[in-house]
Order: sequence, then structure tokens, then C-alpha cells
Amino acid sequence: MNILDKIVADKRKEVDLKKSMVPVPQLEGTRLFSRETISLASALRKSETGIIAEHKRRSPSKSVINQKLSVQDVALGYEKAGTCGMSILTDGKYFGGSLDDFLLARAVVNLPLLRKEFIIDEYQILEAKAHGADVILLIAAILTREDISALSQCAKSLGLDVLLEVHNEVELQKSLMPSLDLLGVNNRNLKTFEVSLETSKSLSEKIPDDFVKVSESGISQIEAIKELKKYGYQGFLIGENFMKTDNPGKSATEFINNLI
Repeated sequence: MNILDKIVADKRKEVDLKKSMVPVPQLEGTRLFSRETISLASALRKSETGIIAEHKRRSPSKSVINQKLSVQDVALGYEKAGTCGMSILTDGKYFGGSLDDFLLARAVVNLPLLRKEFIIDEYQILEAKAHGADVILLIAAILTREDISALSQCAKSLGLDVLLEVHNEVELQKSLMPSLDLLGVNNRNLKTFEVSLETSKSLSEKIPDDFVKVSESGISQIEAIKELKKYGYQGFLIGENFMKTDNPGKSATEFINNLI
């Protein structure tokens, strides 16, 4: 089993357990469930910089990134920096995140918030909505075309944007459908964990312009963003580059100021 298979197997158990503990009507009854969402796709289309900054404590490939900071401080720093949105890892076992992180960030900022999670069940989309999400992530590598269709339509019915992540052309071709808003190209090879921006460049022309193009992983230089913009990318997901510093908000501010 590769790491993705392990994560998904654990996620299935986790979701089954959560379903037994928190029934759907309880999620639908939360105050945030009826909240008006903010479109990340619209924010990126209007932005000069396109930065989506991430809150990530650790990862399977890098182990600990930053365990010390409060998620509220990080969120406020990102908002002050002028980011277009914030991505929050909610997987506990492999990334050290939680839905509580999401609630804490939602309480202090008015940015579009992306639930970065291994979504395999509509229940997780209802959870995202109940915790104040604006966007959900779907990962083509772990879903069939039918899964992507059902999950994306569920999200759209709740007013959420959908970011679909691909790693290669096969995943892209099986995933294209009107119920997606953003198409993310992950530059990290999931088998080797190597990162190459060539992945984003080579797939760019195969992504229809109806979707906002987002490049993910391995973006740490201003030059990389300027180069990717030539290929039609409007969104850039940056996590470790900010989170590995003592002050992610300050790092994001300096990065964005240099980009403008």
C-alpha cells in the first residue's frame, strides 16, 4: 500500500465512526450551516496575486512543519497579508489538523476557507459546511468519475466551491465536468514525493478556461508564480513555505509584496 491508500483506508474507518457519533440532522442544525459562502473562484479571478495560504502542522513527507502556532494567529496573519483564501488541513492522523482548527479560523477571518481533506463521502461535505467552509477539495487519485460527479454536485447544492486536484493527464481527463469550479494541479508525485512545476506547465493547455487553474505544491519562489501565470494559472497554493517560519502571516505579507 502506498501512503495515499493507507490514508484512505483510515479515512473510511474515521468517517464511519463520525457518522455514528454526529448524525446528519445535527450537522444541518448548526449555525454555520446556513451561512452565506464566499467564492474562492471569484476571489482568484479578481486577484493580482492569487495566493491561497495553507495551515499545515505536519505531513507524511516532511514530518513536523510547525506545531507551535495558534491557527487563529495564522489565519489573521494571512488575512492581513492579503491572501485570496486559506486552506486548512483537517486530517488528524497524518497532518495533525482537525475541524476545530476550521472553527477557530472561521471565527476570526472573513476569507474563503478551503477544507483540505481526503473526501470520500458526502458526509464530509456536510461536515465542511457545518464548520464554515467555503470550498472543498476533491482528489482525483482516490475517486472514480462517478464519485467526483456525486460529491461535487453535493457540494454545489450547499453553495460550496469545488477544487478538484489532479496529478496527471489521466486523472484530468476522467474528472472534467461542469460541477467543478477550480482545477488544481499538484506538482508533487505521490509515489516519489518529488516536486516539479513542469507538471503544472504540461497540463495547463489541457484544462478548459471555464475552470480557475490552481497550481499546488513546491511553490516557494516569486519567479515560479510569474512563470506559471504565463500558463493561465490564477491560483497558487502555498503551505510549507509560510508555515515553516515563526510568523507565517509576516512571511506571506513579504511574499505578496514582492509579487505585486
